Amino acid sequence: MAPADLSSAAAQAPRDAVRKVAVVGTGRMGAAMVRRLAGAGFELVVWNRDRTKAEACAELAGAEVAPSAAEAAAGVDVLITSLADDAAVRDVYAALSPGFRGGTIALEMSTIAPDTVREIAPPVEAAGAALLDAPVSGSVVRVESGELGIMVGGDETALERARPVLDALATKVIHMGPLGTGAVAKLAVNSIIHSLVVSVSEALVLAERAGVERSTAYEVFVSGAAAAPFVLYKRAAFEHPDDTPVAFSLDLVAKDLDLILDLAGEVGAPMVQAETNRAAVAGAVGAGLGARDMSALAEFLRKRG
Repeated sequence: MAPADLSSAAAQAPRDAVRKVAVVGTGRMGAAMVRRLAGAGFELVVWNRDRTKAEACAELAGAEVAPSAAEAAAGVDVLITSLADDAAVRDVYAALSPGFRGGTIALEMSTIAPDTVREIAPPVEAAGAALLDAPVSGSVVRVESGELGIMVGGDETALERARPVLDALATKVIHMGPLGTGAVAKLAVNSIIHSLVVSVSEALVLAERAGVERSTAYEVFVSGAAAAPFVLYKRAAFEHPDDTPVAFSLDLVAKDLDLILDLAGEVGAPMVQAETNRAAVAGAVGAGLGARDMSALAEFLRKRG
């Protein structure tokens, strides 16, 4: 089915009909989305492969816990999936597929390969539902304040149908093109973010070893040309790594860099810096820091040499 046709049933429903939303995957980002959408007045149902996580999330947000993935997909206007990796997305969409119905919009918001998005689409479309790849730019804090950026691939009319949900989560929603282009944009964005992780870590350790106090060095970073939004909002994590909750783990950084370089290989894009970044992150993960926040790369570098 062509992208222009895949959401014909879903696209006809009026925007004010979007009331019931399912969130599948209640990790850090998914749970934050549940809280944000609950505050925006949506009726919510949640599901997670670990039911205890779904129950904890539902209790805080006043949401319903679905008995199964298929039952989470049934009877909702919009379904959000926020999952760890491609394997989880494939497994969960296989479980969701029996529950999809005509009119539902599925927003796949994980960071995955574009080919994976296109792979999971046919069963969704066969049910008369629509699939959009809609990965996000921003942290848990950005979810909670409704200030995400969202990159959407897929049918533009289906996007408009899902916009009340997207607008509750984001200040910027950009339609990238056909299905899979949202995932491409997300990997491109993350290649920049992960380069900043490595650059900030190296610069901070350089300044410290040369006699500049950590917070003073970071004050310079956030006061000049290097003060990207990421550098600003990760300040506490870099200055006080032992006191900051994990926002995005080094394991996930490593996963992203593999996806980025796989895509680069497929399309013939040279990414010398990403290769270097992958090696640096692999060293930190190999040293046992994989579950730590991405800012722990600086901790790894402090112990080297």
